Amino acid sequence: MQALQQLFKRIIQRVNINLRELDYDVDPYTKDLIPLDQMTKFYAFYGITPHHSLNFQFRHSNLAGSYFLGKCRTTNSILYKSDIRGDELKKKGDVYRCGKWEIPIQQDEGIDIKDSLLIKTLVHNYSHDPETPERFFISNTAAVHYANIHGSPTDGSFLGPFATVDLTTMNDCVIGSFSYVQAGEVNHLYVDPGTVWVRSPDNFNFLYRYPQEKLRRYIDFSAGSLPQGLLIDFVNDRKEAFQRIFDVVNIEPSVTVPGSASLDRYAVVKPKTQINENVLVSQRAYLQNAWLGKGANAQENCYIINSRLQGNNVTAHGAKIIEADLGKNVFVGFNSFLRGRPNGRLTIGKDCVIMPHTIIDIQEPLTIPDGHLVWGLVNDAADLEANSIALKTMASVSDHITRGSMHFEGHGGKFVTAFKERIHHILEANGAFYDGTQGEGHAQRNQNISFNTIQPYPEGDQQGLYPTILIKP
Repeated sequence: MQALQQLFKRIIQRVNINLRELDYDVDPYTKDLIPLDQMTKFYAFYGITPHHSLNFQFRHSNLAGSYFLGKCRTTNSILYKSDIRGDELKKKGDVYRCGKWEIPIQQDEGIDIKDSLLIKTLVHNYSHDPETPERFFISNTAAVHYANIHGSPTDGSFLGPFATVDLTTMNDCVIGSFSYVQAGEVNHLYVDPGTVWVRSPDNFNFLYRYPQEKLRRYIDFSAGSLPQGLLIDFVNDRKEAFQRIFDVVNIEPSVTVPGSASLDRYAVVKPKTQINENVLVSQRAYLQNAWLGKGANAQENCYIINSRLQGNNVTAHGAKIIEADLGKNVFVGFNSFLRGRPNGRLTIGKDCVIMPHTIIDIQEPLTIPDGHLVWGLVNDAADLEANSIALKTMASVSDHITRGSMHFEGHGGKFVTAFKERIHHILEANGAFYDGTQGEGHAQRNQNISFNTIQPYPEGDQQGLYPTILIKP
């Protein structure tokens, strides 16, 4: 255990050194989040498929409960129940396009995690930094409960609970709880909790900030305390459902899965759930009385409960949908929390875009019309009016618009087009359009993953650390 304790201190020191210009000390926020003796109680596991480059390297690290897929390397790091999903990495011979540039890929890309602490963090996609097209790095970084690092090379930074950094290179930054940043590149920046920021330089800038007093009801994180609030309570109330799927070696699906769909071995599926053609259900997803239409997906850490998704729905990483009915082609962004009630259901019309980190938490029935963009905190119809806009209206904006606490500058048409193109790409990558011969994606390729487990030293000075492990073809 001594070596593990020293490793923890080393990581925190390196993060703090990088954040010295912000005068931010991560130690009070991290030291009590996970008892180190827990790090010996969970195996790590990795998946092998013919579709993903096999090259795992684990050195001087703890990987308790973490999941790896694709080419990943971990050095001097602590990963606790994190998902490192390298199934969309660029391959040798690909061409990466960035603006007017076309960058040839000289070698298979890998995810490289070094000197970092990731607690229940999802890492996915590929590097969107044109300066490091073959290396998706995360270094000198701490990220805590249910944060997402999505296509975002990151150095010297701290992400609070339910924070997301998306398609953004980040250096020496603090991203507050429940904040979402997609801004291309950020440096030496402190982002307040509850900030939703989407920027494309010279094209558009979308900015929304949650009222702090209302956000604390859903997520509150302060020095010396564990994360608190409705979001954490919601997840913790369902923790036991995941215990069995990690304790049992062989487990049979509890529902019928069509030949063109895939249900991950480490997802929870409760009764009265239906999975249709071309559906993707990722690891740590939770489905209960859920109806997923053709081409819908439930990504990592998603919860879909007592809800119906008509088809081609994207439920992005960490999103939660409860007591709701969604039309076709609805996008629900990262870590969003959509909660209707049994007698007050939420209805979302077709072709809607629910922005990342949106909270819709209602007591009375509420309907979002077709083709609308929704953001922020919505508790009733009045909030919806202040926090939504028709996509056609948004597309017509040529200068700026303000609605409540949302401020937008730039070309609304480019903003709407960028979202529509990204949604189409996600559906395509997940195999939503598979016709039996063409359009194969994750829903088809992930059907036959072979899972393997690895374990740490059980006692002694090295207790909790994993041996150096190299897994190659």
